[in-house]
Amino acid sequence: MSKIGVRMEPHKKSVKLFMDTKIDVKLKLAVLWASMMSCYAFGDILSFYKPGIVEEIIAGDAPLGSQESLLAAAVMMVIPISMIFLSVVLPAKANRPANIVVGIAYTGVNLAAFMETDAYYVFFGVVEAVITLLIVWHAWKWPEQKAVS
Repeated sequence: MSKIGVRMEPHKKSVKLFMDTKIDVKLKLAVLWASMMSCYAFGDILSFYKPGIVEEIIAGDAPLGSQESLLAAAVMMVIPISMIFLSVVLPAKANRPANIVVGIAYTGVNLAAFMETDAYYVFFGVVEAVITLLIVWHAWKWPEQKAVS
């Protein structure tokens, strides 16, 4: 016994505890959107390795061969790209519903990958759908602040 009445046990080792920092929901959402966009980009990059795709692109026969389809694809990608920034800067009152609505919409877009036959594309579609569902879940569970009256 020590002088203050606490028994010292010399055989016990100290345990190293690491600090676990709470991450703001805005940062979580932005990182999830960035993760989803990384999956989009890498899935498209892998598509260039499919036999014959480069030749189709050169010949102008690629799936996104027209100006209209390229513009539609650009608009579809600008929305989640913008959500990376908007998730950080929008106030919670606008941020929460924006992430829920856009997250649900892009879950549907990502599930469209099941119409593909390439295993890697279906895999990315599943991962992207899980990420967008996580976006919806985190936005739905947005922490509430008690109002002071």
